[in-house]
Amino acid sequence: MASKESDFLRALYQDWSDRMVANPEMTIPDLRALFDEWEQPTLEPEDVTYKSDTMGGVPGVWAFPAGCDRSKVIAYTHGGGFAVGSSTSHRKMAGHLAKAMGVSTFVLDYRRAPEHPFPAQIDDAVSVYKALIDSGIKPENISTAGDSAGGNLAVASVLKFRDLGLPLPGAVIAFSPWLDMELTGGTLASNEATDALVSKPILEAMRGMFLGEGGDPADPLANPLKNDFAGYPPLYVNAGAVETLLDDAVRLESQAKAAGVNTTLSVVEGMQHVFPFLAGRAPEADAEIARIGAWYAAL
Repeated sequence: MASKESDFLRALYQDWSDRMVANPEMTIPDLRALFDEWEQPTLEPEDVTYKSDTMGGVPGVWAFPAGCDRSKVIAYTHGGGFAVGSSTSHRKMAGHLAKAMGVSTFVLDYRRAPEHPFPAQIDDAVSVYKALIDSGIKPENISTAGDSAGGNLAVASVLKFRDLGLPLPGAVIAFSPWLDMELTGGTLASNEATDALVSKPILEAMRGMFLGEGGDPADPLANPLKNDFAGYPPLYVNAGAVETLLDDAVRLESQAKAAGVNTTLSVVEGMQHVFPFLAGRAPEADAEIARIGAWYAAL
């Protein structure tokens, strides 16, 4: 049974859906303003400070929990279909995650579609990763993390690091990742009635902006489920049981485990897309983030 507090996220998503249906010609700037409301479910974490910065030419926001180990960093890529979302919408959630893990985090304001289609987003993630290493952070002390489309980037950027011959990070964390650009997941249909935000038509529109004209939805860096996870770092994946993208998380765990990757999947009953946005507000989110902190400490 989902907590009363967790309904805040469902209600926000339903409000967005209603507003988008009422205004089908909503512009990209208006959509971005709408999705910056994503910070509303997250309560401000205690004892976390923030700093605007640029890493490898990519702007973003640092979150520094009090007493954190600054030699360990999460490179956090926000969700929003590769087109919306920002460090503004995600800094509080990233702060909660960093606090639970006892590390710092840099939330990337990577280039967004449609102005900058694939692979601009992965290129920015590579630039930040290289800059962190150049600043003296050991690769094994870096984690990539992200949600939804940003979960795709957290997963796919590591595959790109491997392609480039870079040393790999120590861990990867993906909240409700959107991985399958071919949109073949069974829960797109079976959870359509229970997911208050993500539907196949919305994903089709976001995919079009992300891939641009002539983009390939089976490209193994745009669609990590088409890739090989040999040698991949330890991976933590979560999803809400009622969301349409659940199948992407389940398939990621299956494929990574088959490749010998240390993989953990957490599916929480009654939860919507990227339910850790409820950090500080709902017990389900706080328990999930605590589980991730314990998982990371045990690596």
